[in-house]
Amino acid sequence: MRRITIPALVATASLLVAACGSGESAITAGQDDPDETETSETTEPADQIATDDGATDAETAETDTTDDGASDGTDQPATESTDSTASTDSAGGESAPATTAPTEVSLDGYPDCPTGALDGADGPVEITYWHGMTADNEEALQFVVDQYNASQDRVVVDLQNQGGYLEVIDKYYQSGDSGRPEIVMFPEYGFQQAIDSETVIPVEVCVRDAGFDTSVIQPSAVQAYSTAGVQWAMPFNVSNPILYYNQVMFEQAGLDPERPPTTFDELRAMSQQLVDSGAASYGIALDTSIDSGGGWFIEQWFANAGELFVDNGNGREALPGEVYLADATGVGIVTFLRDMVADGLAVNVGDNAGGSDNFLKMADTADPAAMTIGTSAGLGTVINVLGSGLVEGLTPDDVGVGGLPGLSAEQTAIVGGAANYVVAGNDPEVTAATWDFLTYLITPAVQSEWAVRTGYLPIVDEAIELEPLATTYADDPRFRVAYTQLANSPDDLAHAGPQIGPHRQVRDEMAAALASIYNGADVESTLAAAADTSNALLQQYIALNG
Repeated sequence: MRRITIPALVATASLLVAACGSGESAITAGQDDPDETETSETTEPADQIATDDGATDAETAETDTTDDGASDGTDQPATESTDSTASTDSAGGESAPATTAPTEVSLDGYPDCPTGALDGADGPVEITYWHGMTADNEEALQFVVDQYNASQDRVVVDLQNQGGYLEVIDKYYQSGDSGRPEIVMFPEYGFQQAIDSETVIPVEVCVRDAGFDTSVIQPSAVQAYSTAGVQWAMPFNVSNPILYYNQVMFEQAGLDPERPPTTFDELRAMSQQLVDSGAASYGIALDTSIDSGGGWFIEQWFANAGELFVDNGNGREALPGEVYLADATGVGIVTFLRDMVADGLAVNVGDNAGGSDNFLKMADTADPAAMTIGTSAGLGTVINVLGSGLVEGLTPDDVGVGGLPGLSAEQTAIVGGAANYVVAGNDPEVTAATWDFLTYLITPAVQSEWAVRTGYLPIVDEAIELEPLATTYADDPRFRVAYTQLANSPDDLAHAGPQIGPHRQVRDEMAAALASIYNGADVESTLAAAADTSNALLQQYIALNG
């Protein structure tokens, strides 16, 4: 096992997930249009999360907060002290070494972050913020920025939409130093490229300079944007995958609508019962999108099994040179999915470019699926669209929400979404102003408002106790499922998620392989070929950036 502990839909298809990708250089990534949702008041359908004892509970206790850290790697500053032991997993591969918590990582060589310099500014400091939010999410972000600007007179934030995540990434790296913003939002798959660009100040530098307490932030969110003991970005719009299911069909099939499947075995058994009973034509709708079933979800299932997806501590100790897609865990995951489709228990809706084809299949009056998997940030949109009456025969109250079924009985997740980066090379007071705004975005009050307006998860625990989020979670606990799933996730490198330079390209290979397998290709040889191509991409990235 490669698990390592770190002590430290319908009306607007693009509102769920839109994806396309391209890129050739080391700092090019693919596109992942952000999820755009808004929440609504509804009744209280089932919401479930499985804990490590196999029970389901939407109110599971949160994980403890610890420092993030990992052993030193060739591409990051070394920690002052690490101890390690090696182990071998069931697939025969050597696991990355277990580590002990470093006392503190040296930040020598990184740009300064003088967080107190704002006090010396002659007047209001203007900073520009590039983002990729659209529609409802952009309106919510503009609301937050307007509130910040009105709350003080020292900083003025100019919010600028670049169109989508890909446009943000491309424009940022194509711009010279003078053309870049002071703060930029990058998606999770752009993490390693941001580091290697050497154009951002690690948030860790600002944290230490300000004496900021990061223990108030969800540990999983911090570790997702940390490597070798250094936090590089401040998480903001966080999401993870959840199970959407038709409670009416569950009842018709003799299943408990309050207890959705929590494991792969339960998912197959319940799908079989749904199909055999005639309640649904398929148990679940799957897809091969790089941003869901063909990429992101596979990484999630690796983490749920406690397995690393790439070597070198999931890419967090050094640049990864090998993907484990073709190892026993990957073969097991894909074989399960292939068998579900081949046996008529699941239907593949394809690349799901608009992000809504899987949800449309749940609403199909001829051959419906009873379940699907989608981003938690899409929940508000699903409920609002169903509430509009545009989908015949399916109402908001019919939809239940559960955690992501996987190989483990405990439902966990790795962080999706995006984070904010402090751009380097600016005057001290400008950097300080950027830090001031960055910390405002993660205050409990802002996180509470942001979560309700968008459907993203609060990354600060106190936010769930404040209005309006407290009422939203109480009135409709479906919105809390993803939060609980994230809080259940252990503080280990598997759940930190893979840190990969050519991340989008690797996901492209996974998605293409899965599509071929659904069409009859052999699982092992197809995954092996995808792994070989992915490894070549990793080696090329190392040659350019290592």
